[in-house]
Amino acid sequence: MSATHVLIELLGEVALLLWGVHVVSSGVQRAFGSDLRHMLGEALRNRGRAFLAGIGVTALLQSSTATALMIASFSGAGTVELAPALAMMLGANVGTTLIVQVASFDVSYVFPLLLFIGVAVYRRGRSSLVRDLAQTAIGLGLMLLALHLLVETMRPIEASGTLRMLLGALTEEPLITVLLAAALSWAAHSSVAAMLFVMSLAGAGVISTEAALAMVLGCNLGSALNPLIDAMGGAPAKLRAPLGNLANRLVGCALALPFLGPIAQGLSVVDADPARLAALGHLAFNIATAVLFIGLLPQLAALLKRALPDRPMEGDPATPLYLDEAALSTPSVALANAAREVLRMADVVEGMLKGSQGAFAHDDIGRVLNVSRTDDVLDTLYDKIQLYIGAIDHDRLSDKETQRVFATLALAINLEHIGDIVDKNLMEMAAQRIRDKRLLPPAAIQRIDAMHARLCEHLRLAVAVFMSGDHQAARRLVAEKEQFRELEREATERHFAEMRSGRSDQIETSALQLDITRDLKRIEAHIAATVHGLLESDGQLRASRLAPGQP
Repeated sequence: MSATHVLIELLGEVALLLWGVHVVSSGVQRAFGSDLRHMLGEALRNRGRAFLAGIGVTALLQSSTATALMIASFSGAGTVELAPALAMMLGANVGTTLIVQVASFDVSYVFPLLLFIGVAVYRRGRSSLVRDLAQTAIGLGLMLLALHLLVETMRPIEASGTLRMLLGALTEEPLITVLLAAALSWAAHSSVAAMLFVMSLAGAGVISTEAALAMVLGCNLGSALNPLIDAMGGAPAKLRAPLGNLANRLVGCALALPFLGPIAQGLSVVDADPARLAALGHLAFNIATAVLFIGLLPQLAALLKRALPDRPMEGDPATPLYLDEAALSTPSVALANAAREVLRMADVVEGMLKGSQGAFAHDDIGRVLNVSRTDDVLDTLYDKIQLYIGAIDHDRLSDKETQRVFATLALAINLEHIGDIVDKNLMEMAAQRIRDKRLLPPAAIQRIDAMHARLCEHLRLAVAVFMSGDHQAARRLVAEKEQFRELEREATERHFAEMRSGRSDQIETSALQLDITRDLKRIEAHIAATVHGLLESDGQLRASRLAPGQP
């Protein structure tokens, strides 16, 4: 077999391994995405829980990069302390060693079963959860298949006398060996692929045990470079966690490098097989660095914050423009600043509504993802506005200004809820419609477009009421909410008619239209709720729609 042929096979097998990781990661995130984010949000409150969550989530996703991206979604909003985020990175490093431990055993009987079961369940699965879990099984099967193929491809290379001579010369110096493995791990974008190569060389006796451990250090060092490179060019805060992770591994490598001989002797007592010893060294290194640095993370976090201070990111829509902390000493000015920022939230919501309008007419998953990502901008602005209003000295506000605070918060709260409905309900349905290749009839698209257009008009009216205090416009807004109740009734009647037809495809399409109408009605209710306070203040809004009780 020629060297070119071997190189092409290795490139394809590494690509298959990386694609398997992607399939597993996307399948798990679709199946448990909200639960994983909730777990991470809860875990990122202290270092111990963050470390354990990093192990668990990364073991599920089989990618520390995917875990880092989920952490970034929290840190980007300024709701996550750096020390727990660094602790989770330590846990993620330990989590990635689990697949290496699996790869050190014979998996030739496992991946065919995973692929067969995954494909069979995916073809027959009806719910999205079952299909996502089946996709995860397929991804695991592809990963293990790629690892198996890599081993088979490496066997003739391991027997090469030229390779033995070359690697023997290169690995005589431990520092050069570390740098060589770091470059390999960085180029492969996967410490798993690099570790498999090291284990194959060690198992074939191409390199010594100490050289294998030196390459293990290099694999860990190289895999820490990719997240750092990906974070470059953004806000300095995004560099802190990957830079801290790289610093931890650099110090760990520096401490372990002089003691490779004693470490090899100690590990050989547990397992003398060279390939398994390399896998154990990988696990031991990550556990040791976690134990060493978990207590020092607050100091490291403080150092990183000083070295990489916060700065507003130009063009970042989630960066507040009007929340000037210097104005907090003048509450009336601060309140006006908060109101201006809430109007920015209204602009974001209107953009989400316009984006969701086209998501049901076009099979463009990119549009759906863009609208969903915009909700993160809305959540960030909402959090910042709450903190800013909370910092105002409310004792110095007049009664009229206090009412303005309530009106500002009411608008912000309802806008944030609208964003959640668009993201978690409408966009979930739009994405599922695209995955199921289900088309809505033209008449349904026209109705959805008309409802979206009406919502945008009412949102602009609510903003006008907020700015002017126009009671007549507020009454109109509440009165027109009844139109959506009529639209929901009509959609329900159409759905019942389709149910009587007995055609499953039409029933599913009708049910989707009904769900969309109900969610748009909920959005209309939140828009109308923004003016309730104004109407209640002068007795123009009844406390209840219930009819008086009968004696």
